[in-house]
Amino acid sequence: MGVDVAAVQFKQVTKNYGSGNVLENFDLTIPSGQIVTIIGPSGCGKTTLLKMINRLIEPESGSVLVEGQEVSTLNPVELRRNIGYVIQQIGLFPHMTIEQNISIVPRLKGEKKKDLVQRTEELLQLIGLDPQQFRSRYPHELSGGQQQRIGVARALASNPSIILMDEPFSALDPISRVQLQKELIKLNEKVQKTIVFVTHDIDEALKIADQVILLKDGFIIQTGTPANLLEAPASDFVREFLGAERFEQYSI
Repeated sequence: MGVDVAAVQFKQVTKNYGSGNVLENFDLTIPSGQIVTIIGPSGCGKTTLLKMINRLIEPESGSVLVEGQEVSTLNPVELRRNIGYVIQQIGLFPHMTIEQNISIVPRLKGEKKKDLVQRTEELLQLIGLDPQQFRSRYPHELSGGQQQRIGVARALASNPSIILMDEPFSALDPISRVQLQKELIKLNEKVQKTIVFVTHDIDEALKIADQVILLKDGFIIQTGTPANLLEAPASDFVREFLGAERFEQYSI
């Protein structure tokens, strides 16, 4: 049997924005098929890490590998078309229908119209929106939660193995947010993508993650399952950052 290649690897990565290193000789391996959440104080390097995976940010030194390939050797446009990306400002095209929005990347890759129609239908069903009702609508006719679901469907449309999510649910009301968190967990049980999810919301990170990575000042302080972090915090910082009330809840 072949050895499983990690979904993403950072090897000795250093990134500097001019006021000191955000990351220095940074190493990280992200396994395939899991939801991995990245948390930490503001400015700890969460979004920098995410954007290095699809080359929106380039490191000063070191290498970032996606499924064993160094991203610096790949065409950035092709790379981004093969990685799903969901952000807080969903960025749906207002003049395009929901169907056109979802199918834009496979359409750019030259897939057949018939296949695109079928893919859109499958994805709308997967995210719990009736294709007949929603495919011809425009973004302004949808609620925030529905638009964010379309953002997730669009990220899945070219069938990437890796999806990057940067605070994707933070602009939603609490009820929509909780609903989408539950749906994301259920969805990934079906589609088994590698989801790298940056969030400021600790409850969200612990709820959806197979694995949590806690950063501080560009260094990994602790990584493990949510239960690992709550059962055996590596330091006082982990305990403080996660909050005493979460440890109390966990021990009840």
